Amino acid sequence: MLGLGETDDELKEAMADLRAIDVDILTLGQYLQPTPLHLTVKEYVTPEKFAFWKEYGESIGFRYVASGPLVRSSYRAGELFVKTMVKERAKNTSGISA
Repeated sequence: MLGLGETDDELKEAMADLRAIDVDILTLGQYLQPTPLHLTVKEYVTPEKFAFWKEYGESIGFRYVASGPLVRSSYRAGELFVKTMVKERAKNTSGISA
């Protein structure tokens, strides 16, 4: 979740740390304060900035990056899982002749 006062350098460091332990999937969304008792939003991240983080994440090796104001951690998880399974199955059967 972005918008809690993190700096670009902090986000780059966190992303590098995740890649260093072979994390392949990254979701970045806008933090929205659920109630007045929760942390306040420090910044509303622009769509352009979310697009930048998507491109940056892909450039450092994430296989899938979902980045946008309404993205949540489970964002399109089922779709990604099915696509990955199909790709893996195709890769595993491409060398088998009938």
